[in-house]
Amino acid sequence: MVSQNPSSAGAVQGAGTRHAPAHLRRLSVLLSMPEEGALDALREMSDQVPWLGEAVAELEGVALDRWQAEHTWLFVSGYPKTPCPPFESAYRQGQMGGTMASDLVAFYRRVGLEPEGVPADYLGTLLECAAYLADLARSEETESAPCLVVALERELWQEHLGHWLPRFAVDLERAAQLKLYRALAVQLGALMEECAIDGDG
Repeated sequence: MVSQNPSSAGAVQGAGTRHAPAHLRRLSVLLSMPEEGALDALREMSDQVPWLGEAVAELEGVALDRWQAEHTWLFVSGYPKTPCPPFESAYRQGQMGGTMASDLVAFYRRVGLEPEGVPADYLGTLLECAAYLADLARSEETESAPCLVVALERELWQEHLGHWLPRFAVDLERAAQLKLYRALAVQLGALMEECAIDGDG
């Protein structure tokens, strides 16, 4: 999770964005460990996003511990190797932490955010930051300096997510057994495809 830093948030301004903030936050939530009530939350979510329908139907017949076991194996501690650790440093440096994480802490502070409780290079944190920037880009209060938010968005997608999210999405789609995580992989991969289309335009 990331929290807003009131002292610097006002300096981040802009207009225009590639992705809907709600969609980015939804994808971030789906990366979380499922807990009691997760299926109910997913049902509510599926009312707005049809691509979750088949996943919800499958999970109706899956025990929570089976769902949690798949999440753990995919993202946390698979054996003999975790198939798709959702961390930029793991994909770009081959190990957790290091310069990728510290670079992102500095980036978040420029945006006006502070990482809370999770590594800075965790994909869920990156997606929440992207959603925050997308919200800023849509805000009437940020019309005075649109170029700054556009530049920050471009940096986040091109200098960070663009270097590893496509590979993560492919790995997740290949490794996942539950439809939820295969659908999540498709949606994550589509984020970068949309960026490429926007860039070509």
